[in-house]
Amino acid sequence: MKVADKYAQSPDHIKEPPHSLVGRLQYLGPGFVLSASIVGSGELIATTTLGAKAGFITFWIILLSCVIKVAIQLEFGRHAILHGETAMAAFNALPGKRFKNAHWSIWSFLGLMILKLTQLGGIVGGVAIILHMICPGVDVAIWAFVGAAGAAAIVHNGDYGFIEKGALVMIALFTLMTFASLYFLQFTEFALSSNQILEGLRFNLPKEAVAVAIGAFGITGVGGDEIVHYTYWCTEKGYARFTGSFQDNEQWEQRANGWLKVMYLDAILAMIVYTLVTAAFYLLGAAVLYASQQVPAGYEMVEVLSQMYTTTLGPGARMVFLVGALIVLFSTLFSALAAWTRQYSDIFGQIGWIDFKDPIQRGKSINLLAWILPLIWTALFLFFRSPVAMIVAGGIVTSVILFLVVGAGIHIRYFRCRPGFTPSVYYDAILWLSIATIAFVGIYGIVRFW
Repeated sequence: MKVADKYAQSPDHIKEPPHSLVGRLQYLGPGFVLSASIVGSGELIATTTLGAKAGFITFWIILLSCVIKVAIQLEFGRHAILHGETAMAAFNALPGKRFKNAHWSIWSFLGLMILKLTQLGGIVGGVAIILHMICPGVDVAIWAFVGAAGAAAIVHNGDYGFIEKGALVMIALFTLMTFASLYFLQFTEFALSSNQILEGLRFNLPKEAVAVAIGAFGITGVGGDEIVHYTYWCTEKGYARFTGSFQDNEQWEQRANGWLKVMYLDAILAMIVYTLVTAAFYLLGAAVLYASQQVPAGYEMVEVLSQMYTTTLGPGARMVFLVGALIVLFSTLFSALAAWTRQYSDIFGQIGWIDFKDPIQRGKSINLLAWILPLIWTALFLFFRSPVAMIVAGGIVTSVILFLVVGAGIHIRYFRCRPGFTPSVYYDAILWLSIATIAFVGIYGIVRFW
């Protein structure tokens, strides 16, 4: 039996969108797939590291990072539905210089994604360190290969949907534990005060925290690469496929608007969830780790992070934290791997090395990369052996990627918008606020850093 191509917009795939809130909730998913990859590297590690290093004073940048970037994400999601294009195809349609069939931005993305390999190497390291802490009889290096191979096996088979659902459930349980820890924090010497939180909401960025803050801004919430990844998940979930290829008639316009509403709900609800989780992680890091002057680093990273929970929930929470952190980081590992295999394959397709539109060639590329990328990540971890630094460095690269994404987002909005789908003035105002904030924080961080 021939499997339908999830990237094709044929009349056979058309489906009418749900019109009720309950109906739309049944089609949520792409935003929460991103959440699975966001929570591990951004919220669990980079956010708490920033809190441990800067205290409450940079709380504002974390909240801003989570909320402000969703407008760009929505623009790329709109484009995927209305044009049936992935983000890389949209980049390749930009005006400007081209080299060997591909726009310069495609080559830039390829170079930046190569630099970002260190970030996932840090995640592999985090998984390996936790497994070693749970089972210390096995060396960290061996656990790194085991974790990487596990993620590769899941993505290679392609049948990781049920594991994704299980990982999201465990992330939810781990999040509940985090909020419980935040609550019980109020009964310890590290109790939060309103003055501390208000201090974190004042616009200030200490020079010594600039590098970590830029990395955290790039990596918390949706990063530049994750905005790109959102187009793959919107496509594979079916939003673009159910809409069908463009037809200049009222029926297509109504159907497209219906699936756009589902996408908006998906992105906004996911944003609310990961913003709340991020805030909780940051406050724990600022309250416990900053007060005790402990900054997560090297192989001691997980042990230091676990103190956020043992301080408030008692020594018995250590193993619970380790299991929860393992699930969070591993869900990040395999969900990011699934997205990276698609993005790299798409880049190769835009350059002309493969035919990304051919489901057979696309599938072979994804399956091959599912093994190659984890091996590279593992090798990088074993070379650098500093998960936090690797993850923060990847976050800084992600901040650079955001500038590329913003430029493409402006072109998509003003030069490739479908007739009849011009957004409202309020939408544009939020979009430009997002663009301005991303540019300002990036430039401000560079100036302060130098």
